[in-house]
Amino acid sequence: MKGLAVPMPSDTQTRQLRSRALPREYFGTDGVRGIVGEFVTPELLERLGRASALWSGRGRVFIGRDTRASGEELAAAFARGVASAGGSAVLAGVVPTPAVALLRLDLGIVISASHNPPEYNGVKFFDRNGRKLSDDAEEEIEALLDAPARGGGEIDFVDVAVDSYLQHVLERFGSDLSGLRIAVDCANGAYSTIAPHAFAELGAQVETIGNKPDGNNINVGCGATDLAALQRRVVAGKFDLGIAFDGDGDRMLAVDGTGEAVDGDQIVAVLALHLGVDQVAVTTMTNLGFHRLMEDRGIRVITTDVGDRYVLEALYREGAVLGGEQSGHIICLRDHVTGDGLASALLLCAALEGRTLAEAAAAMERYPQVKRNLPRTGRGPLPESLREQVEAVNSELNGDGRVLVRPSGTEPLVRVLAEAPTTEEAEALCVRIASLVTQELG
Repeated sequence: MKGLAVPMPSDTQTRQLRSRALPREYFGTDGVRGIVGEFVTPELLERLGRASALWSGRGRVFIGRDTRASGEELAAAFARGVASAGGSAVLAGVVPTPAVALLRLDLGIVISASHNPPEYNGVKFFDRNGRKLSDDAEEEIEALLDAPARGGGEIDFVDVAVDSYLQHVLERFGSDLSGLRIAVDCANGAYSTIAPHAFAELGAQVETIGNKPDGNNINVGCGATDLAALQRRVVAGKFDLGIAFDGDGDRMLAVDGTGEAVDGDQIVAVLALHLGVDQVAVTTMTNLGFHRLMEDRGIRVITTDVGDRYVLEALYREGAVLGGEQSGHIICLRDHVTGDGLASALLLCAALEGRTLAEAAAAMERYPQVKRNLPRTGRGPLPESLREQVEAVNSELNGDGRVLVRPSGTEPLVRVLAEAPTTEEAEALCVRIASLVTQELG
């Protein structure tokens, strides 16, 4: 393959997603993910490769990966599975997740565990339109995991994927960044060489950290999951702002010039006002302050389950272009098909319009939130009795705060969030709900 074009979606081929929890053995919130050697193995990846190639029809599969040490072996195993089903696997090496979504064939596959530590890995899936698979599609693929090999397929390699992706993002999302001083944390992941080049190409003065991946340092003490190093660098270097990505590049968070973190809710708020949208899609985790700002500005808010694929579903369904998650999944469907950390960062820089990031983010008052992750045995829905007790607490709060309890889709955890007008109230509320969860689950 000598060149790659960026295909945009065809509505006639769209598979609609549905926000519902289904009992799947391997698929979680976003593809398949787990600890390498325990849950995720080359054998499982080969079976997934064969099953997904059979499911996709023609079986042309574009395969990228992040910088984890296990990635190359797992990508090769997935490609073998595709070939064993008579399909055509195209291995692209290390590329960000949004690049795979843009450059997908019948399927786009990323060998990645996203923001998780290096010992994790997994697979993210995109259909021929660059969209996350539906729950039904995931069940259909799982049903094909034991299908017999047919043979007759092929494995190819391509080395122009990064260039094609970068050209697309710069042309569609770039602006003149001359005079802007930016510190960039690449999480020792897939953006380690791409993102600094992009900002510099647009005229910014760039200093980069987290750009020396060794296979075992992705997301370790750096990136969007740990902003401390970037915050120190921004303050010490007197940068205008800092940008942090996660290991596979689909998340982005920011740091203002004073070192304060700017989360996904605030970023979506800044972009909503800058782009002049009339509706946005966010998740149940989104801060109450965001909802109040959108209400004041007459912008409709669509609330979904946690997970960027549910935000994407809502955007496509409602004909909206902007959405995101507090965790940093920012989605702008203007000239794109999925969330993209680099594209979002470039849009955020353009939205400053001569202001500091702190000034831009101040448009949204952020209510204090306190979160806890509680271990549990296994996965799956929470007991109805626990859900009823949580609903009772929310009714009692009467809009002056809220609690959210949900099972993690990627880890054996229950995630608890409490939100209130003051930090003290939020902390007390979180302790109360965590105690409830512990009593119910043991």
